Amino acid sequence: MKITLITACYNSAAVIGTALESVLRQTWTEVEYWVVDGGSADGTLEIVQKYEPKFSGRMHWMSEPDRGMYDAINKGIRRATGDVIGILNADDVLADDRVLERVSELMNSRTHALPQAIYGDIRFVADRRGIGLEELRAEPTVRYYSSRHWRPWMVRFGYVPPHPSFYCRRELFEKFGCYQTDYEIAADHELLIRFLVKERVRSVCLPEVMVVMRLGGVSTRSVESTLILNRENIRACRANGIYTNRLMQLGKYLVKIPGLIFKMGY
Repeated sequence: MKITLITACYNSAAVIGTALESVLRQTWTEVEYWVVDGGSADGTLEIVQKYEPKFSGRMHWMSEPDRGMYDAINKGIRRATGDVIGILNADDVLADDRVLERVSELMNSRTHALPQAIYGDIRFVADRRGIGLEELRAEPTVRYYSSRHWRPWMVRFGYVPPHPSFYCRRELFEKFGCYQTDYEIAADHELLIRFLVKERVRSVCLPEVMVVMRLGGVSTRSVESTLILNRENIRACRANGIYTNRLMQLGKYLVKIPGLIFKMGY
């Protein structure tokens, strides 16, 4: 099984090296890796080009202006040839060297009906830059985001599995569409609702940490970002036939509390 992993980036020189290293070190070698750059001018491309030979033809990259992160991800999806597609943000890393191996094993498992999608857990660490992959992986957990108790009805309360842990078969994008580029922050939220709830694709939880994320992503940078996120989450639900409102969306913050206090997730 070939897995296509896509990293969208723009002026990510301070962090992209650890993302690239975490993919390079995967024990599962049937990997097609697309790095889609938005025209960086900070040295990002030099780092990508340095890593390219190490992948022995398994890495591809492009650099051109885009209409934002989701447009860049869609470019990678359109070029993907893998059986399964996953997204790795430029400032995130795969949690250990066997993540993609376990993804492949589960996607091929017939314990349940053959899964069309899987999702798992992620953990957040401090936004430290200029450190190596193993140092980043060893950073203490600031918050743990678990999918183990997620159920489809929870989307009306703002709770979806963490997008960085989501892998699905490529044909789902062909059948149900890619990321909606008219969302500023929450196109990933909308896609998860569309695939997992509206279209009811067969999905399975992998109850393990799949990604280590630095704090400070676009959706949590400011009060304004939080307001945009909540507004777009409501829009995403309603676009897929699910009723919600602002008060109901506050439920996702209750889900976060155990992860903050106990660092164990919901």
